[in-house]
Amino acid sequence: MCERGRRCSPVMVEAGTAALPAYTETLPRIPESARAARRLTHLALSAWGMGGARDAAEIVVSELLTNAVLHARRDSVRVTVTRLGEERVQVAVVDLSREHPEPRPAGSNEESGRGLEIVDALSRGRWGVEPLPWGKCVWAELSLLEAEPGE
Repeated sequence: MCERGRRCSPVMVEAGTAALPAYTETLPRIPESARAARRLTHLALSAWGMGGARDAAEIVVSELLTNAVLHARRDSVRVTVTRLGEERVQVAVVDLSREHPEPRPAGSNEESGRGLEIVDALSRGRWGVEPLPWGKCVWAELSLLEAEPGE
């Protein structure tokens, strides 16, 4: 785990039993880590030649990380970007809170509260929460063919 204020280096790992390629990084649970999460996502998608999904994936990872910063416990979170296939990628944030995020309608005057709606829209509803013994993993799957945020 990273100490507060210290940035950790991204690591290429084999994820899951199918040996899927993934990039992962432990980050401090602070707002500034959203930038590092976007950088990790950019790095992974560039390495895999999946630049067409980059904008949507960077927005999604920012939203997931922001939720963890606001609602989780402990000092760090884990961000993982996993290649699921030629045209699919999963971004995930693991934190040490067992509280599951719930989408909620945000009023027109509210400055926050739309993050999960954005994640849902960009992932075409392919997102979820995996409970873990020590917390949870919130993930979203993006398709290269569907990833343009403006569509």
